[in-house]
Amino acid sequence: MNEKMNEMDSISPRKKSKYSKKVVYSLLALLLIVVIIVIYYINAILSAANAISDPDDSQFKGVENNEPLPIWEGTDRVNILILGGDDRGLKENEVPRSDSMIIASIDPVTKKATLFSVLRDVWAEIPGHSDNRINSALQLGGPSLAMNTISELTGLSIQYYVYTDFQGFISLIDALGGIEFEVEKRMYYIDTADDPQYNIDLQPGLQQLDGSTALQYVRFRKDALSDFTRTERQRNFLSAVVDKVKRTSSLIKLPTLLDSVVPYVETNMGIDDMVKLARLGFEIDTSAIPSIQIPPLELLREENIGGADVISIRNSDDLIEYVQEKLNPVVVEPITPEATQPVETP
Repeated sequence: MNEKMNEMDSISPRKKSKYSKKVVYSLLALLLIVVIIVIYYINAILSAANAISDPDDSQFKGVENNEPLPIWEGTDRVNILILGGDDRGLKENEVPRSDSMIIASIDPVTKKATLFSVLRDVWAEIPGHSDNRINSALQLGGPSLAMNTISELTGLSIQYYVYTDFQGFISLIDALGGIEFEVEKRMYYIDTADDPQYNIDLQPGLQQLDGSTALQYVRFRKDALSDFTRTERQRNFLSAVVDKVKRTSSLIKLPTLLDSVVPYVETNMGIDDMVKLARLGFEIDTSAIPSIQIPPLELLREENIGGADVISIRNSDDLIEYVQEKLNPVVVEPITPEATQPVETP
């Protein structure tokens, strides 16, 4: 130790000055690189945020119902409606129905989230229109009408929506490098009237799903329970996607990820909202998100209305109560042996 100190003492002041300058320049260069990277990421995020929230580029501007929506203050529960649209076979200026509808409900206090998927064939009251299948609300009045319709059905104040179509879903999964996922059974379905790219042909087992095969998985509905099991698969797969997005490797690719999905995504979130929700999202344990179907089997009834097979709600008040019970489950305290002993009277 003394020898090293002696060596340092023997270095001339001029050499010490040069050494200090090299350290300072190296630190400045490193700082500059960090600043450039931060600016790059911020620009990428701002550019994407402006693009996906620009109402002038919305494909729903011809039908959009612009009724005021509830405002999220940042401390109360926030509900986001995730809409998946099926735009196959649409003509120019035609608006799609929603193929899937999932509500991501997040409590910023407890940092807990719940996923509700709404069956698309639910027969519901569409505000300002006649009763119809609930997935028609998007086509009749755009995302805001879909939000209001599902809000009345569930009793949840829905503040935001995120819309994407099949191609947007494929691009997102591919940009993430695919998702490792367990396909629980053989899935095969061919529709000769459809484009061959939408054929479904999956083998069971743990595998890496790219965008196209992931779309096959979440679209498959040729089960005994049809759309019931399909919506459950969609919720489970969405949880796996969120989990991968939170990983460091995905965050590094964030600008590329944003570029890949921007052309296919719309939302009503402002930049401030996105920042707050992103921060909240990283605090949530994605491995323990409850996944719930709306309506549950005990509250639905399959009917044929006007020649169409639909799902009606047995009791709308019971459904709203059911949603609240799932968001605020009653915690039952375990009974201790002492509590079961009879109380002796003097």
